[in-house]
Amino acid sequence: MNPETDLKRNSPDILDHRLNEFFPELLKFDSIEATKKSEVYRKIKPDVERILNAVVQENYAPTINKKKDTIAALAWNIERGNRFAGIVEALKNHAQLKDKDLLLLTELDYGMARSQNRFVARDLAEELNLNYAFAPCYIALQKGSGVEEYAAGENTKSLHGLAMFSKYAMKNVHAVPLPNGKDKMFGKEKRLGYLRALIADIEHPAGEFRAVTLHLDAHSSRQHRQTQMRIVLDHLDALASPLPTIIGGDWNTTTYNAQSANRAIAGYFRRVAMGVKNVTRNHYPFPDRYFERGLFQELELRGYDYKTLNEIGAGTLHYDAENAAYNTNLGDWVPRWCFPFIFWAARRVGGRVSARLDWFAGKRIELVGEPQTVGDLFDAENVSLSDHDAIILNFAPEKV
Repeated sequence: MNPETDLKRNSPDILDHRLNEFFPELLKFDSIEATKKSEVYRKIKPDVERILNAVVQENYAPTINKKKDTIAALAWNIERGNRFAGIVEALKNHAQLKDKDLLLLTELDYGMARSQNRFVARDLAEELNLNYAFAPCYIALQKGSGVEEYAAGENTKSLHGLAMFSKYAMKNVHAVPLPNGKDKMFGKEKRLGYLRALIADIEHPAGEFRAVTLHLDAHSSRQHRQTQMRIVLDHLDALASPLPTIIGGDWNTTTYNAQSANRAIAGYFRRVAMGVKNVTRNHYPFPDRYFERGLFQELELRGYDYKTLNEIGAGTLHYDAENAAYNTNLGDWVPRWCFPFIFWAARRVGGRVSARLDWFAGKRIELVGEPQTVGDLFDAENVSLSDHDAIILNFAPEKV
């Protein structure tokens, strides 16, 4: 392959576009089918496909020759990168989060008003002196959902995706598209695109291994999330050179079928019937026990371990009935008449409900120490850095 061609293909320039001028016309459509049949979409299709198939990769890490026997990994949904300065501070200086070899991050913006139009992945890589790869998932036709709708300014690049960061060389970087769990053009927040799994081989002193940043669909059924996981595992199985593998990210194991508000509401009342305290204690923090069992069985059938690589039972997303921003966001797709019931259930368990959405899974890796969930992360203004907690793990590639 021509190195100059490869460099251009992986440069941020591949994400440049002038699609924003077409957004008002695209917003008239209420389904992706109608969108794709339109004259305006046919006009922009080459640019849309170029962006949604792109993976940007740049290197900012210094060469490290020091021998190291273990790999320190972190997975974290950083909620767009909205609290950028605080996230940088935490990743540089927080006792549990700093100095990681590998970061598997989900929800990173490029050119969105809600995150000050930053290229969050690139800016993080520069601040932390890390190599990075970024895969866009969505071209956002609006500023976002909930409180994001009121962000100051206008979007520039209008992109949202996921990323991977490493102290060490990343090669064979690529992304696997995942089918949508719902029509992303139906509803209040309209987007073009689909989630993707980002994959790279990491040349670490402890041994070469494969890393996967994975974000599964929130607005989908449990079966759909299992299908998305199966697609990723099928792809990993088909790769020519099997390597020790770590998968990490936000898998949205909410226990719900959230393809539509009606299905989510029906699921909620089913859980009320099961007993609010029962579900809060025994299911939301343990989705693998029953509701999301199929997804986790899929992993185990392929030889992946998750039980020893996570702090089982520790929630990573916390619903607080008093959080106005969270309720505003929820109100975008749950009818207001539901809120008294939601508040009632939350009060039954102290006003706060925790679920485990973020996970690691690994194959041919050896756990070093104990996995941890790291919460209560705030910036200098005492604002939460993300709606998700971070998860961390130390491991070593299996010795052959």
